[in-house]
Amino acid sequence: MRCLRWKKYLKKDLSKKMDGKNRKDIYPGLLVDVILKKDQRSGNLTRGVVANLLTSSAFHSRGIKVRLEDGQVGRVAQVVEE
Repeated sequence: MRCLRWKKYLKKDLSKKMDGKNRKDIYPGLLVDVILKKDQRSGNLTRGVVANLLTSSAFHSRGIKVRLEDGQVGRVAQVVEE
């Protein structure tokens, strides 16, 4: 009985979607969708590859701030799974 409960939680953790709020999930070379400062009101997403992480804290409620390879800066809305 105890083993079944453990498997349920394990499955739940593995299926968790990375939302870009934890710094440990973001690294250079990762394909992400970001919200640029100019698009905060509209919510438009920009897709790009992470060049640098700009947020130094381990967690940020609005998303980790990154610089994309093309030079644009924004907060990670979600990690793109290929």
